[in-house]
Amino acid sequence: MKLLRFGPVGHEKPGALDGDGTIRDLSAVTNDLSGMSVSIEALEALKAIDLNTLPAAPSDSRIGACLADIPNFHCVGLNYVNHAKESGMEIPKEPILFSKATSSLSGPYDPVIIPKNSRKTDWEVELGIVIGRTALHVSEKDALDYVAGYCVVNDVSEREFQIELGGQWVKGKSSPTFGPTGPYLVTADEVPDPQMLQVSLSVNGDVQQNSNTSDMIFSVREIISYMSRYMELRVGDIIATGTPEGVGMGQTPQRWLQPGDVMEVEIEGLGRQRQEAKAFS
Repeated sequence: MKLLRFGPVGHEKPGALDGDGTIRDLSAVTNDLSGMSVSIEALEALKAIDLNTLPAAPSDSRIGACLADIPNFHCVGLNYVNHAKESGMEIPKEPILFSKATSSLSGPYDPVIIPKNSRKTDWEVELGIVIGRTALHVSEKDALDYVAGYCVVNDVSEREFQIELGGQWVKGKSSPTFGPTGPYLVTADEVPDPQMLQVSLSVNGDVQQNSNTSDMIFSVREIISYMSRYMELRVGDIIATGTPEGVGMGQTPQRWLQPGDVMEVEIEGLGRQRQEAKAFS
């Protein structure tokens, strides 16, 4: 099942794609997509509904972030070998964990705003995991049983804020619009193997990132199990699982987003995003 949210900013409704690709309005059968409404049990109930009995959304509807809000926006750093190398950092022996502010969440086609005083805004295509039941001390064997679904995430990053100004990475990851997510929350049953998905990102039509989740250092199973040793993962949490090589920081010369640049971000089976970079105003 492909779930999404449609409508103007701040007034989105929950929806789902039917077999013909038409968006069906789910607002009569579920609350906005967040928290317990994306639990595994709640999603199973939605799958039993005949979508053809529900009204169609206007064909020109804006698509918002696939989740209305999230308890936590967790991230894994340097989770592809070649991205660690291009960043000039050692291959991690354990997952590197950090967070984005949940206020960075934005729609998959909304503009990305280059922050005030930014000089080094960058892109990162990532597979997002949406947690579907509370997870604490979960084994790798059972880890996928805690996944509600998957989504595309662009982990937009300001590298000067992140690396050069000291402190934690979170301040370079958290500006408003730095978390385009969606267009869909694709339920876990439609993704038989999350370690076999093509991921790509282009800027102005030029491919910058083109890889496969099979190249992750730590798999989805390992990430969930590892994180659940140290924290309770909550229903509706997003975990962005790291990005492959091809970010602007790793290029020679380095390349940063400029106003007017267009990013197109895609993961096999999960949909495609498109954002235009705009200057802070």
